[in-house]
Amino acid sequence: MTDKSDDWKPQTALVHGGTLRSQFGETSEAIYLTQGFLYESAEAAEARFKGEEPGFIYSRYANPTVDMFEKRMCALEGAEDARATASGMAAVSAALLCSLKAGDHVVAARALFGSCRWVVETLMPRYGIEATLVDGASLAAWEGAVRPNTKLFFLESPTNPTLEVCDIAAIASLANGIGARLVVDNVFATPLLQKPLELGAHVVVYSATKHIDGQGRCLGGVILSDKEWIDEHLHDYFRHTGPSLSPFNAWTLLKGLETLPLRVRQQMENAARAADYLAEHPKVARVVYPGRKDHPQADLVARQMKGGSTLVCFDLKGGKEAAFAFENALRIIGISNNLGDAKSLITHPATTTHKNLDDDARAQAGIGPGTLRLSLGLEDVEDLIKDIDQALQRA
Repeated sequence: MTDKSDDWKPQTALVHGGTLRSQFGETSEAIYLTQGFLYESAEAAEARFKGEEPGFIYSRYANPTVDMFEKRMCALEGAEDARATASGMAAVSAALLCSLKAGDHVVAARALFGSCRWVVETLMPRYGIEATLVDGASLAAWEGAVRPNTKLFFLESPTNPTLEVCDIAAIASLANGIGARLVVDNVFATPLLQKPLELGAHVVVYSATKHIDGQGRCLGGVILSDKEWIDEHLHDYFRHTGPSLSPFNAWTLLKGLETLPLRVRQQMENAARAADYLAEHPKVARVVYPGRKDHPQADLVARQMKGGSTLVCFDLKGGKEAAFAFENALRIIGISNNLGDAKSLITHPATTTHKNLDDDARAQAGIGPGTLRLSLGLEDVEDLIKDIDQALQRA
């Protein structure tokens, strides 16, 4: 076993953290593609099920390859414990539902990924859990939504797709004051650019499908928090509902973590260049990028984040017609609902990721008919700018 040293930088932890080697001394992490495990005796099986003896029982509960991924994510995030899931939405659902019951109340930021809003607005009320959506950038809105039965706050920052930033430290402080938990979806920032737990959040979730894999290969998610919360709330939920990550996907994500800093740094540089170019173009009505001084919350970005983002949000003046013409004219950048990939990808949220919101809800979230979400990849930035330029000429 390779344990994380206290003075390891993220680049080192992402290559070596949590490594578990077999008796063969393999260089690359092993894939333990197994459903179950054998015991030396009936007594050993009983002891393991009682928790008196360490070891693995069943891959739905835990698996050596998955365990390596979880430990490496803990080393990066600075978390005590983690559980890896089959997808990002499995992580979100488990993080929200595992500690709630009928009669509880949740306050969530209005600007959320479409599936996250469905869980908050549609799924939880079916089980008697009330929810209030607020302007995530307004601390007064969070304060005004609190009820005596409020148990949980939920937000993503920067938001999908408009890259709005929430004051995590202030919202965490409010949650602490009422005995609630703050769950933060940190996908757009990645753990390299923002660490919600250090800012006071109690739980952080990721779609590992995005930057962590970052190469379009597999699905995955992860939930990180303190060990007490995971043992008390998440452990049994996870064990009995089975949103567990495949060992093969865990191995793929481990390989992705090794190059995460290199990829995110280049993607962020490309995004900053693209944002600057788009901001000067006459066909572009609005550009939102956390690394720019004209971001609505530039001061908060400077305090809370170590960099901008790998994504850019912008509006074309011609609405949906111009947005579609722009997408269809692109030669390098692909049309997709994914993000954080080595390949640059473009999304029209109003007709894809946020299509189930009504017009008023989309407007409240800052999503218009001409809004586009651009995820920058690893291509040469000059080629990307040329591609954007020729597509804008046809928009």
